[in-house]
Parts: sequence; structure tokens; C-alpha cells
Amino acid sequence: MSNRTIQVDERLYDYILDVSVRESGVLRKLREETAALGGVARMQISPEQGQFMAFLVELTGARRMLEVGTFTGYSALACAAALPPDGEFVACDVSKEWTDVGQKYWQEAGVAEKITLKLGPAVETLQTLLAQGQGNAFDMMFIDADKTSYLQYYELGLKLVRPGGLILIDNVLWGGAVADPAELDEDTQAIRALNEKLHTDNRITLSLIPMGDGLTLARRRI
Repeated sequence: MSNRTIQVDERLYDYILDVSVRESGVLRKLREETAALGGVARMQISPEQGQFMAFLVELTGARRMLEVGTFTGYSALACAAALPPDGEFVACDVSKEWTDVGQKYWQEAGVAEKITLKLGPAVETLQTLLAQGQGNAFDMMFIDADKTSYLQYYELGLKLVRPGGLILIDNVLWGGAVADPAELDEDTQAIRALNEKLHTDNRITLSLIPMGDGLTLARRRI
């Protein structure tokens, strides 16, 4: 038993991957192609996070999922594969270049028919979904896009996700910068503001997990 989370060094991290991650061949190929893109590959979630999110899809029985920030489509592929055959995954992103990378792997994995890609500013897309009567219509939502808009995505997500639904928010530890008072850049301050709001928001049940760059789980209560 331990009274705090264990520190994970490279050796232990590799062990975790070796004994727990069941990454499909298609997911692995997508991750490897993304890694070859260079520094921008840091925007992709880790394989253990993708597996954890897919686990949550199965655990909650989610049928409809919404994503803000798709990048090359790893999280979309992992979660769409976990949805039931008639499930729906709505992916929002501004980049055709990056999402084009993922689409061929969605096809290869046989999940492309579950995924609806919406290109454009995500705030506008979410507002359009609400205007179309999609409020309370999603079981899960994943937020992993521009940090300065996180609060907007969260508030819109609370309207789009049903009561009892789950919102997942990535990068909430921001490489540790959120805990350093000297870090005052716009992105860090935006994530701090979100974390502080979530901490006292009685509309949700909250858990922050030190996985990847920090993953928050917010379950909508009402």
C-alpha cells in the first residue's frame, strides 16, 4: 500500500507497456507514422491512455462519443473500435492535413463508418450541434485541443453530454508547469483556470489521473 502515486521512470514505464497495453497492429502503425512527423507528434496521446479511454467506453456502455482535437486520429481509432457496431464518434478538428493521416487507418480498422469528422473551429461545431438539438445526446467527450479554449469546450460539453456522461480532458498537468507559479504563459494559465474551476464545480464528480500529461475525468451529475 502507498499513500501517494508511485514515480514512474523509463524502466517502469516500459514494464507497464509490456504487461498491460494491448495495442492493435493498426493503432501501432498509426502511432509510428505520427512519430515520424517530428516534434508535432507530441500532440498524440500515449498508447496506455488510448487503451484506458477505450476501457472507459466499454465500462460506461457509451454509444455516442464526441472529441475536440483529433490530430492524426489515434484516440478516435481507439475509442471508435470500442464503441458498439451502431456507435457514433464525432471528431472535431481544424486540420485536414493531420486528420487525413488518420482516415486511412480508420478505414483499415473497419471503424470509418462510425466516425463523423467535422473540420472547422470546434466552438462553432459544438454550438451547431446544440442548435441541431444534440444537447444531452452524447455519452462521452474527449477534449484535447487548444488550451485557451478549454473552458469553452468544457461548458459546451456539459450541455452536449447527458447527465451521467463523462468528459475526459487531456494535458491538465501541462508538463508540470501548472504547479510552477513562475510559469505565466497563456496556455498554462488557461489550464490552471480550468483545473481550479473543476475543483469546485458541483455539477460534476471529479478525478484527475496522472496518466500521460494528466487526464481529468469529469462525470456530469445533473
